[in-house]
Amino acid sequence: MTGAGSPFGDGVRLAVGTLSVLRVPPPRRVDRDVAGVAMAVAPGVGLVLALLLAVPAGVLAHLGSAPLLLATVAVAGAAGLTRALHLDGLADVADGLGSGRSGEPALAIMKKSDIGPFGVATLVLALLAQVAAAGTLLGRDPVLGAVAVGLALVAGRVTLPWLCTPSWPAARGDGLGATVAGAVSRSRAAVAVALALGALAVATGVGTAVAAPSDPARWLLALGLGVVAGQGAAYLLARRCRRRFGGVTGDVYGACVESAVTVTLVVSALALG
Repeated sequence: MTGAGSPFGDGVRLAVGTLSVLRVPPPRRVDRDVAGVAMAVAPGVGLVLALLLAVPAGVLAHLGSAPLLLATVAVAGAAGLTRALHLDGLADVADGLGSGRSGEPALAIMKKSDIGPFGVATLVLALLAQVAAAGTLLGRDPVLGAVAVGLALVAGRVTLPWLCTPSWPAARGDGLGATVAGAVSRSRAAVAVALALGALAVATGVGTAVAAPSDPARWLLALGLGVVAGQGAAYLLARRCRRRFGGVTGDVYGACVESAVTVTLVVSALALG
């Protein structure tokens, strides 16, 4: 697509339209500059999801609703608001890695429309882990539990700016991976990640001040560990995929997003004991 338009404005529209079901005007053009902006602002889409899902969950938990039920609704809502795009990527990557094959044979398995046993098992376990961890956190404290869920949603999308730097080449010449791979400069990725992590730190601090828990240091440490562990898990998965598949694909991006969300929630919940 070509035509006049602001790369930033088109990038924001591309990010929202690709990473969520929210309806926005389509970008006037799509090229690598626009794709780079879209992936750099991806954490902002996570913030929108956090406001739409985590805030209501926290309010309802404060009013006495069952935390586990709210966690289930929040996780289901995240899948719905993203067209289950990242979950599909997680399942495909699980099948590709679980096949024991490398390169093109593994990529061919990932492109199939059906989901294999590795994909099904990974999806079920990831969703169970997200629901259980989110329910635990909301049950411990409605406000900080909501903050934790929001952190996880944003942290998942924080993986996209650094995954789209030149360090992570595309595994194939077509598809989403080929469009955005290497489209984010390292300096732009650093700024995007720093801004996102700074916003997460502020949100955590505000949430802790509002909730006034008996042990604020423990909450801050737990949530901080969760975010760091989530990014680490995404990095290790991406590195494994780069080695096995010869690079990254759109499925790898989705798998890293869901891995970061899951690990962020689980580690935060475990760190609180």
